[in-house]
Amino acid sequence: MTSPETAVLRVAGRPVGRYVTRPELPARLSPRPYLHPVTTLAGTAVTELGPADHAHHLGVGVAVPDVEGHNFWGGRTFVRDRGPTELDNHGAQRHTAFQLRDPDGFVEELRWVAAGAELLRERRTVAATGLTGSAWALDFTFSLTNVTPGPLTLGSPATNGRPGAAYGGFFWRARKEAAAPDVFTADREGERAVHGSRADWLALAGADWTLVFAGATEDTRRDPWFVRAAEYPGVGSSLASEQRLRVAPGGTVVRRIVTVVADGRPDRDAVAALVRKAVSQ
Repeated sequence: MTSPETAVLRVAGRPVGRYVTRPELPARLSPRPYLHPVTTLAGTAVTELGPADHAHHLGVGVAVPDVEGHNFWGGRTFVRDRGPTELDNHGAQRHTAFQLRDPDGFVEELRWVAAGAELLRERRTVAATGLTGSAWALDFTFSLTNVTPGPLTLGSPATNGRPGAAYGGFFWRARKEAAAPDVFTADREGERAVHGSRADWLALAGADWTLVFAGATEDTRRDPWFVRAAEYPGVGSSLASEQRLRVAPGGTVVRRIVTVVADGRPDRDAVAALVRKAVSQ
């Protein structure tokens, strides 16, 4: 039985993802709702929760390391001219309510709170859709609205002085295996070539599974990809890569990522076909 604190996503009656709304986590991990485990249709897990290398990586969700100086990513904060620093500046994303909740998805309201104040209000829409007998799609949209009287800015370690570390936004911590996963886009191959690039889709392929991430709106496609493969397997879409993202009072930032979750290792042509089908649904 599913508790009120969780939601289970299903495709054709088969569970493929568990969504935890109120995790019991220490403040240092920036507590927030997450999806874990997420699995392929064959049952292979493709997420990790709190791994030893990064305890603040929580499956699939939204995390931002710098919202007006507050850490909604977890762990240390990158401080210009000091580097990664332990600070008491962590925020939390608090589940308010499900506006809609079905076996194949939900619409959720959240509050982003730090230092006793609400900074952002989020509407998160998540849906699971079958594509083929061996692939399904996770459609994930988040809308962040500034509820403070003044402008807010969202930043990343990159905008704070750490080159190549523009993480923050949608993030998927994938399954770690003995060998690093392969990474490719339609015209690039390898972590070094793909990281920081802008591409309609990006694939991360493990031993017997493949994840394909696609920006489903023009704004999302303009954000570069954050990619890790050798150190750990993870993919994100960067909200603040070269400069801080300003959100006016009452303003809203919307991003939509569609992720194909496939068994096996489809080739580029098959990946592109799956992406087209997933985004058009």
